Amino acid sequence: MKLQAAVVALLALMVIPSARTEETAIMTGSKSVLSYEDVRKVAPALEAYTQNRLLGDVWKRPGLAPRDRSIVILAALIARSQTIEMPYHFNLALDNGVKPREISEMITHLAFYAGWANAMSAVAIAKDVFAARGIGAGELPAVTVKPLPLDEAAEAQRAAFVEGQFGASFPGVVQYTTDVLFRDLWLRPDLAPRDRSLVTISALIANGQMAQLTPHLNRAMDNGLTQTEASEAITQLAFYVGWPHVFSAMPVAKDVFAKRPR
Repeated sequence: MKLQAAVVALLALMVIPSARTEETAIMTGSKSVLSYEDVRKVAPALEAYTQNRLLGDVWKRPGLAPRDRSIVILAALIARSQTIEMPYHFNLALDNGVKPREISEMITHLAFYAGWANAMSAVAIAKDVFAARGIGAGELPAVTVKPLPLDEAAEAQRAAFVEGQFGASFPGVVQYTTDVLFRDLWLRPDLAPRDRSLVTISALIANGQMAQLTPHLNRAMDNGLTQTEASEAITQLAFYVGWPHVFSAMPVAKDVFAKRPR
């Protein structure tokens, strides 16, 4: 289903305008499904902003591909455990070209960056979306995979810094950060490093965790995310996680942009 034809409540509502979104509502078992008429009865300005500004403008901006916009929003929803909109956005992501194995890897990745419970909440929604679309085990990543090549020099520098800062006080965290995150999770091949970075920075901004944004935004740009794409991702997130989170992220991102080699 193309975004232009979609009618769905974004921000905090689920709207049922079409056969696909009706199907999604049935899959979630939701009993509080809303139509645009329902939204107008409560918040007519919200309904107008949703149709005219969010769907009619933000999602159509040229600086970030629809596929990437779907990755950004799914990451934010999963990080914040906002399940009411997940069925629509899982379906939209698949329609926008995000592969089932990539969604699977996003959920797994966010277990580490947004918490296990949030990932499990996403699994509870995604399983029904996958079942309705006939997505089976053959389209999902294997548990054991051939890892991507490791940048030994960069990883050694990162590990030494973290060890120096925290190794004496938090040896368990430091060990798992090296062994599980950067020498395992980040090397799984079914989500490209650039997309994995996009997921990570979206989740960090969504949860207001700006202390980690500088290294991960630099890593994202090292992995191929452009400044324009990063700027557009932050713009998109303003509508989904709120202006305060984005205004906290912008000075950090601006500083990263300024210090990057041109």
